[in-house]
Amino acid sequence: MFLFLAALAVIGSSAVLALVFARRPSVAALIGAGSTVAGCGIGLAAAVQVLATGDDVTLRAAWNVPLGSFYVAIDALSAFFLALVFIVSAVAAVSGVGYMKGASVRHTAIAWPMFAVLVGSMALVVVARNGMLFLAAWEAMAISSFFLVTLNDGAVEVRNAGKAYLIASHIGTAFLLAFFLLAAGGAPLLDFDLFEGGTTAGRAGVLFVLALVGFGTKAGLMPMHVWLPEAHPAAPSYVSALMSGVMIKMGIYGLLRFTTDLDTPAAWWGWTLVVMGLVSGVMGGLNAIASHDFKRMMAYHSVENIGIIALGIGAGLLGLHYGSPLLAVLGFAGALFHTLNHALFKALLVLGAGAVIHTTGTREIEKMGGLLRRMPYTGLFFAVGALAISGLPPLNGFMGEFVIFRAGLQGVFDPANGGVILVATLVGGLAMISALSGGAFMKAFGMV
Repeated sequence: MFLFLAALAVIGSSAVLALVFARRPSVAALIGAGSTVAGCGIGLAAAVQVLATGDDVTLRAAWNVPLGSFYVAIDALSAFFLALVFIVSAVAAVSGVGYMKGASVRHTAIAWPMFAVLVGSMALVVVARNGMLFLAAWEAMAISSFFLVTLNDGAVEVRNAGKAYLIASHIGTAFLLAFFLLAAGGAPLLDFDLFEGGTTAGRAGVLFVLALVGFGTKAGLMPMHVWLPEAHPAAPSYVSALMSGVMIKMGIYGLLRFTTDLDTPAAWWGWTLVVMGLVSGVMGGLNAIASHDFKRMMAYHSVENIGIIALGIGAGLLGLHYGSPLLAVLGFAGALFHTLNHALFKALLVLGAGAVIHTTGTREIEKMGGLLRRMPYTGLFFAVGALAISGLPPLNGFMGEFVIFRAGLQGVFDPANGGVILVATLVGGLAMISALSGGAFMKAFGMV
C-alpha cells in the first residue's frame, strides 16, 4: 500500500507544481508529464506486486465524514484495473507534452492539474472500499474530465458537449448513491464488506438496475451512451485517449465489482447485459461507419467495444446463475481480456487520429487523403490498431473476442446454459460487430 500512496502523492504533486509554473507553459508541461509518468511507474509497481504475489493489501483509517471511512484495498481485480490506469495515463501524459506545446497560460493552468486529478481519482476509484470515498473519487474523476473536455471552450459545440457530459455523469452518480445506501441497509458505514447484498430477489434486482444505470452511464453502454460521442470529439486527443482507453472502463470495473457480489445473479441480469451489449456493439458500429468526423467515429467504436465487454460480463453472470463454472470463467475472462486489449489499441488509435488531425487541421475524413507518404509511422501504427480493433487474427482484439466467442459456444455443449439463444447472440453478434468494425476502419484508413 505504501507504493500506491506514494504514487498518489507524486501524481498529486504534479498538479500543484504544474499550477505553480503555469506562466511558463513548457516548464509546466515537463513537470506535469514527468511527475505523472513517475507516479504511474510507482503505482504500476504496486499493481504488479499484488498480481504477482496474489496477496491483498489493505489500509483502513477513520474519516470524519458521515458514513465514510478511508478504507482502501488492492486485490487482483483492483490491481488489474490499476495497471490499465497507470500504463495508459503515462503514455497519454507524454503525448500531452506535444499537444500542449504553445498553449496559453490559462489552458496550461487547467490542463495539467486536471489531468493529474483525473489519473489520481481513477486510481482511487478502483481501490476504494467505502461508498463515500468511492463517490468522492468518482466525482473528482467526473469534474476533472469535464474541465479537460471543455478545455477549448471557445466553440459552442465544446460547451454543449461539456454540459451533456456533466449532466450524464451526475445522473449516473445519483443512481450509484442510491445503490450504496440501499446495499448498506442502514449500516453505520458504507464499507463494502458491511453491505448486505441481495437478501431478497426483489432487493437484489433493484440493486442490479441501480448499478447497471450508474456504471453503464460512465461506460457508455447504450442507451446511456449519449454523452460519449459528444465529449470525446471535444476533448484534446491525449485526453480522449485516456477517457476512451481507461476512464470508461471504470464503469466496467464497477459492474464486475458489485454485480458479482449480489448473491447468485438472476438469469435476467445476464440476458439484460447480453442484449444491451449486442445493441451497443451493432449500433456503435453502424454509427461509426456513418460518421464523417474522425474523432466521433472513434467515440462510437468505444460504444461498440463496451458492448463486446458487456456480452462477456452477461455470459459470466449467466454462468453463475446456471451453475456452469466454465461459462462463468470464459465470460468474465473474455470481458477482462477485451478490457485490456481495448485500452491498448484504442489509446493507440485515438493518439494516431490526434496526430492526423493536428497535421491536417480538420476532423472531416472526406477532407483528408494521401497522408501515408507524409506520415508513414503514424500510418503503420494506426493500421496495426485498426486490424486489432477489427478482431483480425493474430492480434489482441481477435484473442479477446475469441474467448467470449468460446463462451457462446458453451450453449451448444450445455444447452441448460441458454442453448441456441446464447450461441446465436454471442457468436452471431460478435461476427456482425467485427464486420462492422472492419468496414469502418477500412473506410477510415483508406480515405485518410
